[in-house]
Amino acid sequence: MGEYYLVIAYLIASVLFIIGLKMLSNPASARAGNLWAAFGMGLAIFSTIFLYNPDAITTYKLSLIFVAILIGTIIGFVVAKKVKMTQMPEMVSLFNGMGGACAALISLIEYPHSAGQTSTIAIIMAGLIIGSISFSGSMVAFAKLNGTLKKSIRVPAYNIINNVLLLAIAAYAVYTTMQGGYELVPLYIIFAAALAYGILFVVPIGGADMPVVISLLNSFTGLAAAFGGFLYGNQVMLTGGILVGSAGTILTLVMCQAMNRPLTNVIFGGFSENGGPAGDSDAQGSIKDTTITDAAVLMNYSKKVIIVPGYGLAVAQAQHVVHELEEALIKKGVEVKYAIHPVAGRMPGHMNVLLAESNVEYDKLAEMEDVNPEFTTTDVVLVVGANDVVNPAAKTDPASPIYGMPILDVVDASHVIVNKRSMNVGYAGIDNALFYNPNTSMLFGDAKKVLSELVSEVNSM
Repeated sequence: MGEYYLVIAYLIASVLFIIGLKMLSNPASARAGNLWAAFGMGLAIFSTIFLYNPDAITTYKLSLIFVAILIGTIIGFVVAKKVKMTQMPEMVSLFNGMGGACAALISLIEYPHSAGQTSTIAIIMAGLIIGSISFSGSMVAFAKLNGTLKKSIRVPAYNIINNVLLLAIAAYAVYTTMQGGYELVPLYIIFAAALAYGILFVVPIGGADMPVVISLLNSFTGLAAAFGGFLYGNQVMLTGGILVGSAGTILTLVMCQAMNRPLTNVIFGGFSENGGPAGDSDAQGSIKDTTITDAAVLMNYSKKVIIVPGYGLAVAQAQHVVHELEEALIKKGVEVKYAIHPVAGRMPGHMNVLLAESNVEYDKLAEMEDVNPEFTTTDVVLVVGANDVVNPAAKTDPASPIYGMPILDVVDASHVIVNKRSMNVGYAGIDNALFYNPNTSMLFGDAKKVLSELVSEVNSM
């Protein structure tokens, strides 16, 4: 009877995963979708503990299980409460890496019990390789995102080295599987080699491509979890892994499409490393400064204002102040909305999450394809901390590394106000031609301070 209830519980949990994933596609329902999926995972976990093999459960085993759950819950709760919005991408990478590590550990534990079972060993090898790559690759991504690893490292012929290593790992895994898996040494060699490949895979990739890499590694973790589901014959683990893997793959392809670059170019090419001098590109001319008062007057007497958020907004933690500016302008009769580029920030949906935290209405968040035709009828565009996603060079300069990448056409607006700390380049490491446009004014300073002063000026008019 317990097995019957377990199957029902797994079915309910799988349905909740699917419902939760569906709800995550809409900002208005994303929070509820996350809770539904979390409830499904909780149901799957506790059903497994108490229904999978109740005769084998002892007080000692239950104590270990619940102590581990308690420790993980406390750590996860504290981290989630303390993490800043600028640190969210690195936290996603860290948690994703933990998922890959779990899949790899499952393979390491189950391998000694599967000697002679060729099909089982094949599944173990697949989970070990993919999980290990996801773990070490995510740790490198974490180091890149939090600034520990500031530069991309590209050894000579790194593409050839990586591909040869990957083929060698796959070939040795096939050989070990065919040998029946009676020896542990080959297992640990494959484990170490896969960890090394994950590092070599992510280390050369530039900062501009990190959103794509995060999505790709996320799909790897899902795939590794799915192999774990195959290994144990666990339907809910299989369903969850397939959902994560397929969603991560689709998101990866969407990110690549948003940058108009094939996935192979992201993996084997990469944008130039950020941090180069601002004068390296062909952008020429003089910039025009503006003041808080002039910017406030311009926006106050506009009919339509579009705000373009970027990573600089997250760095300054100015999401609440920008919402105050929006509300102040709306009181003056100004139409306000936000233009969201698919790869703005450091992870997919970063700006959506950032603005949702400050209670910006979801219908004011406009995707790139929908908002681009509106810039020609917009009086003022306020760019806060965004750079490459508004650079006209993507359309006008064939020599630019971002040429062909779809951008927000803010240059078509009557007036553009760009708030930045300095003239430093963005992730792509190139100067921004928008800054030298006749209709562009630069408003230098910390985003939170500048926006606060803008709010005060607008309210005083």
